[in-house]
Amino acid sequence: MTGIADRIAELFRIKAHAVLDRAEDPREVLDYAYAQQVDLLQQVRRGLADVVTSRKRTELQIAQVRKSNGKLEEQAQQALAAGHEDLAREALARRAGLQGQLSGLEEQEPLLRAEEEKLTAAAQRLEARVEAFRTRKETLKAEYTRAEAESRIGETLSGVGEEIGSVGAAVQRARDRTEQLQARSGALDELMASGALEDAAAPAGPDEVRIELERISADQDVEEELRRLKAKLPAGPRPEGEGVRRAESGGESSV
Repeated sequence: MTGIADRIAELFRIKAHAVLDRAEDPREVLDYAYAQQVDLLQQVRRGLADVVTSRKRTELQIAQVRKSNGKLEEQAQQALAAGHEDLAREALARRAGLQGQLSGLEEQEPLLRAEEEKLTAAAQRLEARVEAFRTRKETLKAEYTRAEAESRIGETLSGVGEEIGSVGAAVQRARDRTEQLQARSGALDELMASGALEDAAAPAGPDEVRIELERISADQDVEEELRRLKAKLPAGPRPEGEGVRRAESGGESSV
């Protein structure tokens, strides 16, 4: 019994610290082994019940044969007293046959009692071992379930980490592009202030139209990139002011 428990415990340790084998769940192995032990215990108990039944039946037969022997002896005495020696001889012959049967029963009774005691002790020991294995089984199943859950959580967190890293890289690219556009816009403002470019109130030439169109296109690219990144983030409450910023962005685009 101990050897089976040790092998199952070793199987659990291998499963808990290595790649999980989907085709064989250690919890099912433990339950199957426990069911086998319970079945063995039931067989021992049935055997014990059979021995007890045989012993009691033997004791009853012994009592009946002894009673019959007493009656036959009494009948033999009455027959002799009445002068019927032949009847007395017949009664004594029947009594002799029963006496042989009685001797066999009396020899069998202590053997059955000894077997009953042996099976009783074996059933008690086996029952204690089965109960100990049941406790150990539940402990191992709980440990395996916990290890399995930890493994799944680790895999999930690993995937989340990779996703966060990808989102972070995309956000950084968006920031870099935004800074470039802001720097370009600042340079244009300085040129306008210094007079290097014509006043914005003057009719826009081809270059100014091109620059303005590029700026609008760049702003739209930034907004599109930010919307794409936000869609990748976990669902949750929307930061304050997001609706206002979208409204303002929409207003600027319409202008």
